[in-house]
Amino acid sequence: MDLNAWITSFLDVVQSVEPWLRTLIAGVAIMLETSVLLGLVVPGDTVVIVAATGIEDVVQWAALVAACIVGAILGESIGFVLGRWLGPRIDGFLGRRWPRAAAQWGRVERYLRRRGGPAIFLSRFLPVAHSLVPLVVGASGMRYRRFIAWTVPACVLWALAYGSVGWLAAGSFRELSETLHGAGYVFVAIIAVFLALAWLAKRWLVRRESQHMD
Repeated sequence: MDLNAWITSFLDVVQSVEPWLRTLIAGVAIMLETSVLLGLVVPGDTVVIVAATGIEDVVQWAALVAACIVGAILGESIGFVLGRWLGPRIDGFLGRRWPRAAAQWGRVERYLRRRGGPAIFLSRFLPVAHSLVPLVVGASGMRYRRFIAWTVPACVLWALAYGSVGWLAAGSFRELSETLHGAGYVFVAIIAVFLALAWLAKRWLVRRESQHMD
């Protein structure tokens, strides 16, 4: 099976899932990512990109982006509440079960003390930190109003970026696949370039912000 045929089969499988179910899965995945530390194991951005490849029109795109925004805000709010109620216990649990995560908890605490609100905004785009920050902020005693004011814009930007790239890649492929044998490479290139740029941006942010974490 050549690349075009493989990608066509993949997109057909994704599109065979009802749009409302794809949208729900993406929103729930993002919610779980930041509320119960699932993001330390399964990246929600992968789920969103895959779901976005099944988008057929602007209405479905808008629904997916909205679901991701709502899911991210709900997840971060749940993480905030869990941190407020169970912060020390979560820290202790991580120390017993996942020492590396516990060390990251300490780094995030220092980061928040030094950077405040901007740390909340930037954490949405930082690996590991985006799963720990809502919990740590809740445990820190920061007011929810201040937390949500910084996290909502970040959630919107994140959802727009990840919810759009899958649709762009799949749409470009379907338009070109009938006339261009190498259309599959266009699909792969769009996803690869986006992920490479996201990775480079994250690396730059990590280097830039690491001075405030140590």
